[in-house]
Amino acid sequence: MKRLFLAIAALAVLALPAAPAVAAPHHPTGEFANFGDCPLSNSSVNFCFYANTTAGSFTLGSKTVPLVKSSVLQGGFILNEETEKTTFVGAEDGNTLSKSPQPVPGGLLGITAPTWWPQFLKDLFNETINNGFTGVTATVELAAPASQIQLDLHALIFGEGTVLQLPVKVKLDNPFLGGSCYVGSNSSPIVIPLTLGTTSPPPPNKPITGSRGTVTFNEEFTLIRSVGNRLVNNSFAAPGANGCGGFLFSWAVDPLVNSMIGVPSPAGTNTAILEGTTEIGNRAAVVASE
Repeated sequence: MKRLFLAIAALAVLALPAAPAVAAPHHPTGEFANFGDCPLSNSSVNFCFYANTTAGSFTLGSKTVPLVKSSVLQGGFILNEETEKTTFVGAEDGNTLSKSPQPVPGGLLGITAPTWWPQFLKDLFNETINNGFTGVTATVELAAPASQIQLDLHALIFGEGTVLQLPVKVKLDNPFLGGSCYVGSNSSPIVIPLTLGTTSPPPPNKPITGSRGTVTFNEEFTLIRSVGNRLVNNSFAAPGANGCGGFLFSWAVDPLVNSMIGVPSPAGTNTAILEGTTEIGNRAAVVASE
């Protein structure tokens, strides 16, 4: 624990003074290769951040979606050494949180059109089902600028408190649901305060515990890597669906999606478990590796 704290301190001390902002492709090599989208064109950024989620699950209401496709959160941050506060800066190419569609178990199988729908809409739904288009994917997307992502190095070091807080929305894709079906939105995001420690959710959820995994750092203290970490939270709320079925039919399809998933769902009924690898690199060392 003490060595990790010293490594973070060394990262701060070794950060280069701000250089003039120059937008250009970056190609870090070696142990810094994952920081290719670190926003080095922002002269204030003094650390690079990369987190690859490779396993876990996401539960909204009554529906649990295993994370079977990896998802990357990347960018950089500005550390204020006096306040120890960080300001997150999005990836150089804008792809701060990769869009990784996760298959929703069961899809639309077993779901029937509500009897109160107009006949033409029931026919359209049933035709979609009969043609085999029952699969649904869920994709977690950022619902706010990257600067709204909160990263707490103190919580990261000591493994307790909120390490990472993400404002997100979940896009549901299916031929019938259309291309704008979301749970959560930019104006009403799902806010998930992730921790490496133990959660304190309201009922009916029970506490769950995260893990810092295996933490290592290089000899120069310019790279910290946490492998096998487990970020968790089960105390957040989720709003209802919106935009499902397109502009003309969302009034009818949104309630169907809500009943299928079990949203809106209050705090204590939703869970996020993210397992993977997190890396933090010193800006100077990342630049020097190119």
